[in-house]
Amino acid sequence: MELAGVILIMAILSFGEVVNSDLASDGRALMAFRAAVGRHSLKWNPSVNVCNWRGIGCSRFRVIWVRLPGARLVGRIPRGSLGNLTELQKLSLRHNSLQGSIPEDLSNCKALKIVNLQGNQMSGPLPSEWPNLTALTLSFNDFNGTIPASLSALKRLRTLLLDNNSFTGPLPVLDLPSLVDFNVSNNNLTGPVPDTLKKFAPDSFLGNNLSGELQLQPGSGLRKKHRVGKIFGIVVGGVCLTGLIVAILVISWGKKKPVTPDNNEDEKSTSEDDYSISLLELEKIENSLVFSPDNKHSFSFEDLLRASAEVLGKGSVGVAYKAILRLGTVLVVKRATEVVVEPRKFIQQINRMAKMSHKNLLSLKAYYCSQEEKLLVYDYMPMGSLYSLLHGNRGAGRTPVDWDTRVQIALGAAEGIEYLHKQGGKVSHGNIKSSNILLTNDYNACLSDFGLAHVLTASSTFGNKVGYRAPEVSDIHMVSQKADVYSFGVLLLELVTGKSPTQVSLSDEGLDLPTWVQSAVPEEWTAEVSDLESTTCRSIEEEMLQLLQVGMACVALYPDQRPTMTQIVKMIRDIYSKSGEPGPTTKPPSL
Repeated sequence: MELAGVILIMAILSFGEVVNSDLASDGRALMAFRAAVGRHSLKWNPSVNVCNWRGIGCSRFRVIWVRLPGARLVGRIPRGSLGNLTELQKLSLRHNSLQGSIPEDLSNCKALKIVNLQGNQMSGPLPSEWPNLTALTLSFNDFNGTIPASLSALKRLRTLLLDNNSFTGPLPVLDLPSLVDFNVSNNNLTGPVPDTLKKFAPDSFLGNNLSGELQLQPGSGLRKKHRVGKIFGIVVGGVCLTGLIVAILVISWGKKKPVTPDNNEDEKSTSEDDYSISLLELEKIENSLVFSPDNKHSFSFEDLLRASAEVLGKGSVGVAYKAILRLGTVLVVKRATEVVVEPRKFIQQINRMAKMSHKNLLSLKAYYCSQEEKLLVYDYMPMGSLYSLLHGNRGAGRTPVDWDTRVQIALGAAEGIEYLHKQGGKVSHGNIKSSNILLTNDYNACLSDFGLAHVLTASSTFGNKVGYRAPEVSDIHMVSQKADVYSFGVLLLELVTGKSPTQVSLSDEGLDLPTWVQSAVPEEWTAEVSDLESTTCRSIEEEMLQLLQVGMACVALYPDQRPTMTQIVKMIRDIYSKSGEPGPTTKPPSL
């Protein structure tokens, strides 16, 4: 018994030494990682247990996940660091400034299930040596070379997002039966789309030189959000489509004159709502191209029928197309596939929108509504969205967005939202985010999709508002003005930090931008969280701090603690005035 006891004690001590050795080894690997890319941002204390470090998770005495999104990591991941974490299962380093290639020794981490390196400046070839991988997200980097056919060995892979990189060559034939999320848009790929990948939506392939027509296959089991409709034939690679709307409207089209919401006087509605319509008015408007009151009817329905177009992308409303008319006029036509209300209620809401006019709103030019199809027509904005300006083409060759431009955009957006809120206590935008802020050639902000959240499916807008949605919002159709203020506050934080709150993979939790900003050291707030590319020759630290304070006031947990848009406009005007003549002092609300 004494000998057995001694053996047991020795075994326990030996096991403890092994455990301590494994954790110590993982700790040394992480400290090597910190020394290379996070010396100034990761406050890891070697005297504290590794499992208590920020962004580190353990199980069975080993490090199994490293999750450091938006942690201001800069530089190259060295060999002998993360590659030594042989039990690592999850690696998330998205939205940092990491460069170079994925280190070769990371292939030692055979247990890896999730890898998310989205939103860095990493380059080099694509690895394919993780047999248990279920999600690989490398979007918005500079990865290059060909996409290896060996990815087909990753039979558990469900998510493969390689969009917005520099991959070249053909798409390999990938036999991945579990794959449900796939995107290779905006690369330099050529050749045909393999049959194994044609089940994915056409916008998964945009921005390449791929050939082959993508059509939905019956019984393909695609999720609803990927269905672009059987009446559109979309040619991959941005090849122009002739007769964009012919197939949509030919059945219901009758030779009716264009109408406006104001020229129906045969019957008055009995509703107290100025924008409600009677059944007779509905009959006249349905299956017709209806122009907004301020539009000069510069195009006809036949012009749209003959327009050539290309896909711009899919948003909350549906698929958007760039339509080029014969005389050179360029329009955007949105096919509103996510509308859930009946045509009468849809038209009432569109009529409300059509009568709103402000320099910071993207005005609706015309619309079409039937039981089967609903189309919205806008001017084309060649400068794109604020989202693209802030987050697109990160890396070499990118033109920085200076501070004055950011404040100008913030002020314009605020004034547009203020105008909406002044139309009545129940009027709100409902879907404020950087992709819904479009820009003129002079970088003035124009809000798009205002008011549409009230008629769309909850899933379409909820899914696209991750990171922007106020905590009290449970029904997207009932977004209050105070909830708009919260979303705008997140937008201000996005402008200052350069961090996007919206790019979240299915297998990774979202980045809470307000919490990330709040967690920075107060004495070094602007230095900790500001986007370095916004710095100009003049000192802007005070202005950055003030705009951060305004943003944080907007994202207060309780709605009644948030400022109004009128108060916000006054504060941003004060900040904007400092780039020229000094304006009156307006103190931001206390946090």
